[in-house]
Amino acid sequence: MRIRSTALATAATALALAASIPASAAQADVAPGDIVSSAPSAFHPLPGQPTNTKAWKIHYRSTTADGAPNVVSGTVIVPQDGRTGPRPLITYAVGTVGMGDSCAPSNNLPYGTAMEANLIQQLTLRGWAVVVTDYEGLGTPGVHTYTVGPSAGHAMLDAARAATRLPEAGLTADTPVGIMGYSQGGQASSWAAELQGSYAPELKVKGTATGGVPADLMKVAEFNNGSYGSGLIFMAAAGQDAAFPELKLDSYLNPAGKALVAGMKENCVAIDAIAGSFKRISDLTTRDPLAQPDWQARLNQSRLGRTAPAAPVYQYHALGDELIPYGVGRQLRSDWCAKGANLEFDTIWVGEHVSGVITHSLAVGNWLADRFAGRPTHANC
Repeated sequence: MRIRSTALATAATALALAASIPASAAQADVAPGDIVSSAPSAFHPLPGQPTNTKAWKIHYRSTTADGAPNVVSGTVIVPQDGRTGPRPLITYAVGTVGMGDSCAPSNNLPYGTAMEANLIQQLTLRGWAVVVTDYEGLGTPGVHTYTVGPSAGHAMLDAARAATRLPEAGLTADTPVGIMGYSQGGQASSWAAELQGSYAPELKVKGTATGGVPADLMKVAEFNNGSYGSGLIFMAAAGQDAAFPELKLDSYLNPAGKALVAGMKENCVAIDAIAGSFKRISDLTTRDPLAQPDWQARLNQSRLGRTAPAAPVYQYHALGDELIPYGVGRQLRSDWCAKGANLEFDTIWVGEHVSGVITHSLAVGNWLADRFAGRPTHANC
């Protein structure tokens, strides 16, 4: 079921209010994770496939990368299995789906058209509730802030808060929480892990499972320039520009670049990736924005590894990853280990980027189950 027009109007009004008043004033009356609106939804891994769950589409309050209040949408999914005791909650971040509002998970989970729905079902079959953020600007007004790490981390943590504040979900402030994501979701989940101790210390986070993490956007851009994954560079540039308009991406693009980026903002990943593949930055720009200090500073703002996550982490990366270099994942491991993180790192020896999230889904679920059960970790720093 699509959210009612009144709920959409409420969310739009909240966004307008958030934009028009200082953050300090906004926070006096509301808090990150507060629910702005909710409406019944549904969860189907494939069209019409039953899951014995209930679902709600929510709009909830969160925080931009620069600390301003915003409103993000998402989906809360709860198994209807008769469980009466405490139920774990996974806050789940999807990999790249695109930048158009139609790509938002909350617009696809009810119809069986969400790409990672079968992975989410593996979690609900364990009896766990799941909340899936749409990220900032995906399914809500504005352009999706794709690859802006702090924004995504806030959105994940506030989604968990919102799920525990949704009365119908049957969760509480004491609900044990797991953080999970791969690829773009790996960046989001890693940022959520780094931010949780300071931004959402009240959440009972037991662990974070994060894979294929684009921990250093400059290195990822260098790796993909002119290759199969080059479209991701231009999507990321559009996402950074959405969060930080002073970057003025449009002023760097030539006519072909402007046309490509405009199309990316309206479409989903299958079209965006094909349209942008095997292009070099120099093909679509009059000068390279990534060579400019302001762009480098903003991309560096999304670099991971400067704060040890407060809870244990399971990090995994494919040796043959053709989109996110294995060395970027290993560097994040080294940075976290140097800061004293409780970290278990796992190399996927066979496979590439997309297959990694599928082949390791059972191991990830088992690792999180051990955290919820209070079993000891097996850190390997």
